Amino acid sequence: MLGNIMDQPLLISSLLRHADRTSGDREIVTRTVEGTIHRYTYRDAHMRARRLANALQALDVKLGDRVATMAWNTHRHFEVYYAVSGIGAVTHTLNPRLHGSQLTYIMNHAEDAYVFVDINLVALIEAVADDLEHLKGVVVMTDRAHMPETSLANVLCYEELIESHSDDLEWRSFDENTASSLCYTSGTTGNPKGALFSHRSTMIHAYASALPDVLHMGESEVILPVVPMFHVNAWGIPYGATMVGAKLVFPGPRLDGASIHELLVDEDVTCAAGVPTIWLMLLAHWREAETQAPALKRTVIGGSACPESMIREFQEDYGIEVRHAWGMTEMSPLGTVSIPKPSMTDDTERMRKQIKQGRPVFGVEMRIVDDTGAELPRDGVAFGNLEVRGPWIIDNYFKLDRSESQNAAGWFATGDVATIDADGYMEITDRSKDVIKSGGEWIGSIEIENLAMSHPEVAQAAVIGVPHPKWDERPLLIIVPAGGKSPTHDDMIAFMENKLTKWWLPDDTVHIDELPLGATGKVLKTKLREQFGDHTLPTA
Repeated sequence: MLGNIMDQPLLISSLLRHADRTSGDREIVTRTVEGTIHRYTYRDAHMRARRLANALQALDVKLGDRVATMAWNTHRHFEVYYAVSGIGAVTHTLNPRLHGSQLTYIMNHAEDAYVFVDINLVALIEAVADDLEHLKGVVVMTDRAHMPETSLANVLCYEELIESHSDDLEWRSFDENTASSLCYTSGTTGNPKGALFSHRSTMIHAYASALPDVLHMGESEVILPVVPMFHVNAWGIPYGATMVGAKLVFPGPRLDGASIHELLVDEDVTCAAGVPTIWLMLLAHWREAETQAPALKRTVIGGSACPESMIREFQEDYGIEVRHAWGMTEMSPLGTVSIPKPSMTDDTERMRKQIKQGRPVFGVEMRIVDDTGAELPRDGVAFGNLEVRGPWIIDNYFKLDRSESQNAAGWFATGDVATIDADGYMEITDRSKDVIKSGGEWIGSIEIENLAMSHPEVAQAAVIGVPHPKWDERPLLIIVPAGGKSPTHDDMIAFMENKLTKWWLPDDTVHIDELPLGATGKVLKTKLREQFGDHTLPTA
């Protein structure tokens, strides 16, 4: 027996239509690529998105066609999100930090028909245009006055495209399982793989992300997504914020500490989301300028592990709550958020929970298994391979067989090694490909890195395993010293020895000017292993 409920599809277009009707005067603010501050409302955005949808259909963009974007976080990018998916096409966000060969592979694999590009990124498309097999045209996201000279063929001006079409449009209705957006993994090993999201998965993800114990989104909030819109759809914030009618503030291409601070203060931002490297720059600016952002209530930090020192500085020095989050491109990306339980009143216990990746959001199931696939206990001690499943986690990669993404039992293998404690808090100890195997035992590099970065003379840290004649591998600590400092290996060991299992302590420490970062800001340990893989340890 089925319930007597209307069968109304969950479609992304309904988010913007709802925001127009119920929060139509709520602002969307952008620091534009051209340099000015742009302001308009959800009602304006809805009108312009409908115009763009009509323009796309006039360009013969059809259901299922892929339309790429190479753009920063702006109101125009926001409009493309909704216009493309609203007509049943697929928004394919491109990371401008990728190598040209990767861009070419991704755009050809996705069969992108059009690409929308910001003015300061046009050269990246020019560099690969001759190798793009399916591209019909390029839309430069600016007005006529700022259109750059370009060698690209079939180039259109975004504002002229908008202005040449009516906003008379009823959003299409179709199956909620229709594809809505496409994001590729960073491809650190092999070719990048595409995660193809649906309207249904995106809508359910938006509902979950807005919950009080997740990202805490509501109409009274002012939200600054510093995490790029090309990085798993800015963690879904452009959808969740629109669902609740929150004021949105887009930072454009200027992501330095001073520029972010200016927006935080001028727009009374209450919540900001980004990766740790962004907050390192902001905190450095605050210390140097002896300032802060009075309205800011919380930061959401994800993308890579957040060190305890950063959590403490935000919370203890500035009174700003940190929500440590974890997820993956293949998970849309939300997986866990680490918030201490109300029953946890001891400061040490609360901090210990916060530095973990956190408890799964409702909709995400997770478990840890050994190499045979047997589930391991949730005791915070046993660690194994982390697997997940849920309604916004991919069933298979775009154009690849289902077996590429999940096992026979229907679980997605994340590639992480983790523990899960009795309270449900998951903690990643390493990527399975980065785990250090010493004397037959595993050493997790992430805990060592977080501890090292809490040293006052360390700006950044990474740990890799290097060969050892007796123990097979031992940890090497690689640090970027804080300005003007030069901590020795003995200094680091003295700092860590009472906080870490003794046999986990690094055997050596080396200094480096900067850590190699991938397109999404994560440390490329493959590069570090190439550089330091033959390092001779003093204990060898």
